[in-house]
Amino acid sequence: MKMITKSSIKDILGQIPLTAELYGLLKQPGKSLTADFSLDQLDQNLAAWKTQAAAAKKNAPPGKKVFIFGMLRYWLEHATLLGLGLAGMGHSVTLAYLPYSKWQTPMDRFNLRRQSLYTQGVLVQADPLLTIAPLATYKQEQLPPELEKVIQLVALRDTQYTLQEEEVSLDSDLYRLRLERDLAAARAAYALLRKERPQVAILPNGTILEFSAIYQVARYLYIPTITYEFGEQRDRIWLAQNAEVMRQVTDDLWALRRHTPLTPSQLDQVRKLIEARQHATLWENFARRWQGVPSEGGAKVRAELGLDERPIVLLATNVIGDSLTLGRQVFSDSMTEWLERTVKYFADHPEVQFVARIHPGELVTKGPSVADVVKRALPEIPSHIHLVPADAKINTYDLVEIADLGLVYTTTVGMEMVMSGIPVIAAGNTHYRAKGFTLDPESWQDYFELLNRVLPDPVTCRPSQRQVEQAWNYAYRFFFEYPHPFPWHLLQMWRDVAAWPLERIFSDEGQAHYGKTFKYILGEPVEW
Repeated sequence: MKMITKSSIKDILGQIPLTAELYGLLKQPGKSLTADFSLDQLDQNLAAWKTQAAAAKKNAPPGKKVFIFGMLRYWLEHATLLGLGLAGMGHSVTLAYLPYSKWQTPMDRFNLRRQSLYTQGVLVQADPLLTIAPLATYKQEQLPPELEKVIQLVALRDTQYTLQEEEVSLDSDLYRLRLERDLAAARAAYALLRKERPQVAILPNGTILEFSAIYQVARYLYIPTITYEFGEQRDRIWLAQNAEVMRQVTDDLWALRRHTPLTPSQLDQVRKLIEARQHATLWENFARRWQGVPSEGGAKVRAELGLDERPIVLLATNVIGDSLTLGRQVFSDSMTEWLERTVKYFADHPEVQFVARIHPGELVTKGPSVADVVKRALPEIPSHIHLVPADAKINTYDLVEIADLGLVYTTTVGMEMVMSGIPVIAAGNTHYRAKGFTLDPESWQDYFELLNRVLPDPVTCRPSQRQVEQAWNYAYRFFFEYPHPFPWHLLQMWRDVAAWPLERIFSDEGQAHYGKTFKYILGEPVEW
């Protein structure tokens, strides 16, 4: 006889209409189930936002039919603000949401409905400027088989991202949870989007979680889709039209700019940024330090690691499972496989010194370290192979100073190595690959033949002066032209909206600053 548990009772109650709704009204009216999904701040600001958007909408011409999706507290807050901004500009906006506070933790259907009811109770204040669509209770439709297979791949990527590990089991509880949620989101979105047929769908990220599942549905239905994310720059947003923004596709921008030399002021701007990255300082609107310690020079790091005069190969790593690496393979099955085969290759080449700089970002992640991958591939690490741990008090740019060859997957350090005149092999599908200044193998055979050609004399394979100039040109375009001006950064949204409230965005001043970006968010072609 199966034991009846509190969880199983909630699952049963979750299938009975109105039980969760009645429970919420009686026991916990207007309250979130968990503190990490409290929408109190949104609740306190919605009325004022609605008033500002409604006033602007009276004078705005009719716009597009827009679909926006939000999930997790911070993304939902941001999507609501963005939706009201677009509504005030005259657009008809549907805000779809899922009320999850965490993507990796199960939630029974009873509590899911309670949380959805709470969320809807907050968001309904934006009616009629926003049409609220609770996907957790929306009628689902069966997906076409080919789309369902794509969603299975999304769930796999979610599992890799959550565990920050590329080799994961499809029999794990986490994969089953992610598959269940991604399919539910996709089926609800499939029904909603087929019914509403918006002229544009706007989604955060587009690469992972339900954001990716709904992105795949929108693209399957040929709905123009915009994905957006935020980097380290304040007052800037990354956008992609009909593409995943985390792939950072810069092809159109580069095609227009690659033959346009930088002006002296542009060159000075990118030089100052690179200096800040090298010396572990903040600069202008960049809110991130790229190094934990300032540069101390190549001679000191050479002595600290015990490096001799043999050529030095620097492999700058990414964090395993980061959304900037998943699905970026060119000839390897994964970044992990590339790391394993690379270190095994260099174990047999003591004529060079191999240095793997483990990404400092591993200090704030929970997944396996690149060091674990290396040690699994090489149980006994030869003396000419050096691992620089994530917490090492060593500045990566000091390693760049002494390197003769760079190996990268997708990290931007590869671009910066070329800017320093170092030849770089790009093994992953990074945004600067095939832009004319990196070495870009297309197969394992190409890769190892390239290594065999470069290692005997790296100096002869250094990038030309023209390629170095192109790397500097590209760096400027990537850092200063690829991100678009935008008032509300996800990480400091409440501070930003205090400085740029909706009424200011709707003003001539606001439109002069940000009007073009809002047009791009709505799918109008980007004017680079």
